[in-house]
Amino acid sequence: MFYALAKGKLDTGQYEFVHELVDIETLNRRAFHGELELTAVSVHAYAYLNDVYALCNCGASMGDKYGPILIENGAWNSGDKNAPMRIAIPGELTTAFLTLKLYLAKEKRTNVEFVNVPFDQILEEVKANKYDAGLIIHEGQLTFEREGLKLIADLGVWWMEKTGLPLPLGANAIRRDLPGQTISDVVRLLHGSIKYALEHRNDALDYALQFGRGLQRDDADKFVEMYVNDWTLDFGDDGRRSVRELLQQAYDHGIVPKRVVPEFIFP
Repeated sequence: MFYALAKGKLDTGQYEFVHELVDIETLNRRAFHGELELTAVSVHAYAYLNDVYALCNCGASMGDKYGPILIENGAWNSGDKNAPMRIAIPGELTTAFLTLKLYLAKEKRTNVEFVNVPFDQILEEVKANKYDAGLIIHEGQLTFEREGLKLIADLGVWWMEKTGLPLPLGANAIRRDLPGQTISDVVRLLHGSIKYALEHRNDALDYALQFGRGLQRDDADKFVEMYVNDWTLDFGDDGRRSVRELLQQAYDHGIVPKRVVPEFIFP
């Protein structure tokens, strides 16, 4: 998404973009303090941040019949709903965790302990039998079977079956206290950067691979295709509707404390 801005492929005029690469849960936590003018956030976290940030209509990561996955090492007892289970999660503010809680509520599983584990360590920790199951985001969605782990549920598939909508995982958000013209300009530049990357896919992929944690190019290409695509250029009517539906269900299930109507800023 940010290749063109990072490498000076666009004329940004008076604006200078300084890039900080950290995991999504850290960005979610920093957003509570409004540290960054433009930031990636989980849609789940936005439920607590809508008074500080508005959502950009571009920059989404959508799971279109796929998404975060719940995996196991053979310890998951599908027959006993009351069996105690420990699940490693990549952060309490991730949309993956929100969707997992909705899924477990539907499955009527309540005897569950959640443990925060860095997202890139969950596969190994589940393999080592430290947890009964793990909630996987990022490239682990493509590699878990090679590690000998088994799928319990693809939460993107589950959400689509439940709602008929794609699962809105991440978004870009812009701080509300910026001048109106600045907000418009920055969202326009973000849209231009995403469009440039999609039109110069190989160059953008080369750039992204340096942050791929050892991911092979074929896997990286597949992962990018999943999460940086036409949905990223524009949430679209279905994408915006899905954000509203997810946040409404989160409120209805008592997962977030207030009903949030998302505001989208268009380029």
